[in-house]
Amino acid sequence: MTEDISRSTVTAKEQALERREREAEKAFRAAPQLNKSPLHGLWALTNRDLVKWYKNPIQLIISLVQPVVWLGLFGKAFNISGLIPSTLPPAAVSAINLQTFGTTSYFSYLGAGMLAFIILFTAAFSGMSVVWDRRFGFMNKAMSTPVGRGAIVTSKVLQSVVRSLIQAAIVLGIAIALGMDTANFSVLTVAGSFLMLFLMSFGLSSLFVMLALRSSDWQTQMAIINLLNLPLLFASNAMLPVKTMPAWLQGVVGYNPVSYAVDGVRQMLLGSGSSAAAAAGYKVLAPLWVDFGVLTAFAAILSVLGIVLSWRLLSK
Repeated sequence: MTEDISRSTVTAKEQALERREREAEKAFRAAPQLNKSPLHGLWALTNRDLVKWYKNPIQLIISLVQPVVWLGLFGKAFNISGLIPSTLPPAAVSAINLQTFGTTSYFSYLGAGMLAFIILFTAAFSGMSVVWDRRFGFMNKAMSTPVGRGAIVTSKVLQSVVRSLIQAAIVLGIAIALGMDTANFSVLTVAGSFLMLFLMSFGLSSLFVMLALRSSDWQTQMAIINLLNLPLLFASNAMLPVKTMPAWLQGVVGYNPVSYAVDGVRQMLLGSGSSAAAAAGYKVLAPLWVDFGVLTAFAAILSVLGIVLSWRLLSK
């Protein structure tokens, strides 16, 4: 009798154990599987940086202060049109502005340049995210996941591109509110302008991320930013027409990708490449298709270099 009870107890325990194993297996099968898609990893890393940005509105406001100051103070105070004698008829004043700036006023000319300004400075700080991730150990954690090295670098570039384009759209709205000429604005011209800004941002962000791949010192990265930012800005046509610059600087402008982005944006938004501007004597830096070609090549070459270097530098 005792033996039968013992045997039935063992059987009940075995059945309970089998039932628990079946339930555990069922729960395991129902659990979500690890998504190893490169696009999923790319989106997760990009979204991580974007969340930190849009959940901190102070950072966005501070990043917009400088271009707003340039537009509101420098753009309005540095009124080159005011140097034209007031005795001239309005038609003559418009002709002088058209000949000098390819548009109706210097403020409109500067407004287009400020779009490149915000893109440049946002892209410059894209490498700082790499530096801080290295310093606080997140980069090592990311490299221990199935996400590829190239996806890690590309995510840093994409978050910078998204941020810079959003800020450029805000700056464009401010420029319009302050009096930027909108006669040539259309869905096509605005979309084409932001495509150029996208290519410029992608190339510059790839450059600064590439420079930060092996850096864990934020002071070194800040020194690199200060070394490159101002020359890229002032050795371009963002602030002043190329023909007012010394001959040696005019040659430098032709090798600066920022110049082609600004030139293309002005042709799209302000019509500086129109026959009227050409007849008045204004010369664009290059035809519109050349601007697109240069920016596309710049973005492609820098992004490929960044990915290739990530395979070497992030694996060490």
